[in-house]
Amino acid sequence: MSEIVSQPRYLLGLYAVTEREVLKFMRQRERLISAVVRPSLWLFIFATGLQNLLGISIIEPYQTYTPYQEYILPGLCGIIVLFQCMQSALSMVYDREAGVMRVMLVSPLPRSFLLFAKILGATILAAVQIYVFLGLAALFGFYMTAIGMLYILPAIFLTGLMLGSIGLIISVYARQIENFAGMMNFVIFPMFFMSTALYPLWKLRESGAEALFWIATFNPFTHGIELIRFAAYGQFNAVSAAVVAGVTIAAFGIAAWGYDPARGSIGRIKRG
Repeated sequence: MSEIVSQPRYLLGLYAVTEREVLKFMRQRERLISAVVRPSLWLFIFATGLQNLLGISIIEPYQTYTPYQEYILPGLCGIIVLFQCMQSALSMVYDREAGVMRVMLVSPLPRSFLLFAKILGATILAAVQIYVFLGLAALFGFYMTAIGMLYILPAIFLTGLMLGSIGLIISVYARQIENFAGMMNFVIFPMFFMSTALYPLWKLRESGAEALFWIATFNPFTHGIELIRFAAYGQFNAVSAAVVAGVTIAAFGIAAWGYDPARGSIGRIKRG
């Protein structure tokens, strides 16, 4: 009976945290512009310049020769999720500095639930930004099918929860916002460039970059990209789904432990 009574409280808490994320985003419309401009530059400038060099031959999930711009669309969706989730984690450091997080974490809801609501809100914002970007790309002739755009939604959410959980781990050990910005650069760019966002794995091996091939193979961001890529063509990549789900559970567990002041590292971190 108590569980039934408490369910509205959980839903209210989930709504309150996600609504705060959305309202913050709405007040900072330049974030939407930057989130769309960043992948658009890759698509309309970088990909256009290299389309004759990096056309993709027939590999899964593609059934025909694929233009390079079409290949990198899922990767650019992934980078939107990556930046949004890391920015959300950055806001955790800011909230800790400003004392907002202390107010949020003293609520009667479990700490882990509030952390989950935080990364869920970031994932929802990432999904909105992705569909705005895909709409812009479609105007220039680079698009996914309508059913593919529907299928990628679960893949986006699972990838967002994974990247948000990784961002929470980083935020535990960042004492100040300035430190977190530096730590982000050691996470975002290696994860992005050493993945299949811009080129398939076989091209890495073909070019002799064996070490980079294996790093990209074990990069969880690679599996998030491939999950989105396969979903865009109505296919399910079971290996990537298992990796993303496993990393999400492990990373979120570590983050929840780190944010526990009685056991984790958050209690030992003081404002510098």
